[in-house]
Amino acid sequence: MTTNDVLQVALFVGVLLLLVRPVGSYLACVFADRPNRVIRFGGPVERAVYRLCGIHPDEDMGWVRYASAMLLFNLLGVLWLYALERLQAWLPLNPGHLGAVPPDLAINTAMSFVTNTDWQAYAGESTMSYLTQMLGLAVQNFLSAATGIAVLVAVVRGFSRGSARGVGNFWVDLTRGTLYVLTPFALVIALVLVSQGVVQNFRPYATVPPVQATEHVEPKSADRVQVMPMGPAASQVAIKQLGTNGGGFFNANSAHPFENPTPLSNFIEVLAIFLLPGGLCLMFGEQVGDRRQGWAILATMLLIFVPLALATIAAEQAGNPALHGLAVDAQASALQAGGNMEGKETRFGIASSGLFATVTTAASCGAVNAMHDSFTPLGGLVPMWLMQLGEVVFGGVGSGLYGMLAFAVVAVFIAGLMVGRTPEYLGKKIQAYEMKMAALAVLLPCALAVVGTAIAVTAPAGVAGVANPGPHGFSEILYALSSAANNNGSAFAGLSADTPFWNVLLAVCMFLARFPLAIAMLAMAGSLAAKRHVPPSAGTLPTHTPLFIGLLACVVIVVGALTFLPALALGPIAEYLMTSSPTISGLMTSGGP
Repeated sequence: MTTNDVLQVALFVGVLLLLVRPVGSYLACVFADRPNRVIRFGGPVERAVYRLCGIHPDEDMGWVRYASAMLLFNLLGVLWLYALERLQAWLPLNPGHLGAVPPDLAINTAMSFVTNTDWQAYAGESTMSYLTQMLGLAVQNFLSAATGIAVLVAVVRGFSRGSARGVGNFWVDLTRGTLYVLTPFALVIALVLVSQGVVQNFRPYATVPPVQATEHVEPKSADRVQVMPMGPAASQVAIKQLGTNGGGFFNANSAHPFENPTPLSNFIEVLAIFLLPGGLCLMFGEQVGDRRQGWAILATMLLIFVPLALATIAAEQAGNPALHGLAVDAQASALQAGGNMEGKETRFGIASSGLFATVTTAASCGAVNAMHDSFTPLGGLVPMWLMQLGEVVFGGVGSGLYGMLAFAVVAVFIAGLMVGRTPEYLGKKIQAYEMKMAALAVLLPCALAVVGTAIAVTAPAGVAGVANPGPHGFSEILYALSSAANNNGSAFAGLSADTPFWNVLLAVCMFLARFPLAIAMLAMAGSLAAKRHVPPSAGTLPTHTPLFIGLLACVVIVVGALTFLPALALGPIAEYLMTSSPTISGLMTSGGP
C-alpha cells in the first residue's frame, strides 16, 4: 500500500467521525417522543401531510399493527412501480421513446427498489424513461430508506420504553424520516453534485460527432455519431447514496462521468453512504439514555470495516498475482497508479475505488465506481464477505443498525451462558422469544444466500448466464445471491441476470431478506417494550466497554465465516490459489486432485 492509500482511508474515517455526532443529535430530535425545535419548525408541513393522508399522529401502534402498516405500504409501492414500468411507453417524459419494461424485469426492479436493494438487471439510459426514473425509482429510494429508518426507530423504542404496549406510529416515523431527514439532506447533496458536473436536466439525448473519426465507415452509419444520455441524474444520485439505495441513473452507475465526474464528487458520494447509518448509531445512544451505547456500536462497525477496507486496497495495489512472475511493472509511481487498474476509472485510482467498493458493500448500498468483477480474487472476496456478514457493518439506513442490534442480543446471550446468568441488554432481560427473533434476523439472509446459490448452480438456466468458467464463474453466482439476500444490489457484472430465472429468483430473495427480517425485529421490539427495565447489578455485562465491542465484532465475524467459508473456498479463494500457483492452476483445470 502507498501513503496515499492510507491517507485517503484516514481522511474518510476522520470526516465521518466529525459529522456523525451532530447528525445523530439531529436524528434524535426528529424521532423524539417530546416536542423540540426541529419538530416545531417543520410542524405546519408535517400536520398538513397528516390531514391530507388521514393519519392520526397520536395513535401508538402495537408491533403487529406497525408491521402490518409497513408491509401494506411497501406492497402498494411494488404495484405502483410495476405499473409505471409497464406503462412507460404511453406516459410523458420519455424522450428516448423507450418501450414497456418486460414483466419479469419489471417485477424484479419493482421489488428491488422497494426493498432498498436497487439490483439492476438493465441499463438505465436504454430501459427507463425520465418519468419512471423520477416518479418510480427515485421516489422508492426515499420511501424504502424511510421505511428502514422507521423500523429502526420502533426497535429502539422497544429498548427505551418500559411496560408499554406500543412501539410508535409507522406513518409518523415514515413522514418524519422523509420530511426532516432524507429530503433536506438529499437536496444539499444534489446541489453539491450539480456543482461538480453531474447532469440534471430534461433534455433529449444529445447526438455528437466523435472526437476521432472512425475509419472505413459509411457516411450515414450510426457509428459516425455518439449518443450522450441526459436526464435528471443528480437528484437520483443524491438519494441513491444517502439512502444506501445504489441504483444508478446510468448503467455504469457512479463510474459514469455524468454521475460522478470528479474526485470531490466521489468523496461526497462515498461519505453520504455512511452518513446516516453512522448518525443513527449516535441517535440510538441518545434515545436509550446512554450515548456510550451508540459509540460502542459505531466502534464495532469501524473495527470490522477499517481493516477490510485496507485489505481490499492492498490486494488491488498488489496487482494481479498471475502477472507477478512476468516482466510487468505494477509498482505505483509518479507516472502510474500501479497495481490492478482493470475495471477502474483513472480519475479515481485504486484507493478511491477500493474504498468505494468496501463502503458500498458494507453499507447495503450497491452503488459502484469500479467494476467488482475486475478486482483481484482477494480484492473481490472482501466486498462479497462484507455483504455476507449480514449488512450490519453500517448496513442500510436503519436496517443495518437493527441488524447489528440483533447480533448484540445474540452476543449478550452468549455472554450470559458463559457466566450462568439471564442475559440483559440495555436493562431488558433477553429471553427465549427475543432470542428466536434475533436468530431469525441473523440467519435468514445467510440461508437465502446459500440456498439460492445452490439452486442457481444446479439449474441450467442459472449457469447459462455465467460469463466466466471455473471459480470466478461460481463467484459471480455467489456474489449475486449474497447481494440480493442482503439487500445490497451491487454485482460482479459478469453474470447475465436479465432472464426470467434470475429475475424471479432474485426478486424472491430480495423480498424475503427485507420484510420477514423487519417483522422479526418489530416482534422483538414489541416484546421488549412490554418489559420493565431491570436495574444493573454486579453480574450485568457492561455493553459499552472494549470487551463487549470485541465480543460483538467476533460474533458478527464468526457467523459470517462459519456460514460462507466453504462457498468462498470454491470461489475467490480457489481463484486466488489458481492465479498465484501455476501448479495448482494446472491441477484444477485438468481435473487433478
